[in-house]
Amino acid sequence: MSSKPEQPAAGRMSVHIPADLEPTYANFAMITHSRSEIVIDFAQVLPQVPKAHVRNRVIMTAHNAKLLLRALSEHMSRYEAQHGEIHLPEGTSLADQLFRPPPTDPESDK
Repeated sequence: MSSKPEQPAAGRMSVHIPADLEPTYANFAMITHSRSEIVIDFAQVLPQVPKAHVRNRVIMTAHNAKLLLRALSEHMSRYEAQHGEIHLPEGTSLADQLFRPPPTDPESDK
């Protein structure tokens, strides 16, 4: 009996995810670019901590970044169709809305 590797369906790619792969949580991304590459640093920002800790850096071609943008857009559309629209705060950044220190009460300083 011959043992051939399983062939993915036409147009599909077989993807191996290692069993020991550790997921990383990120609630902040910093995006920069050069002429040939897009760099995305994924970080964790904690409330009341003024420093973001970068956990992962992904570097890709601008072409692949555009494909990622399209895939994310398609998935967000499906997500919102299933779970409802996600409303983002207007004006300041989302990080400011989530992680700004609470206002202090001037009376409590006396």
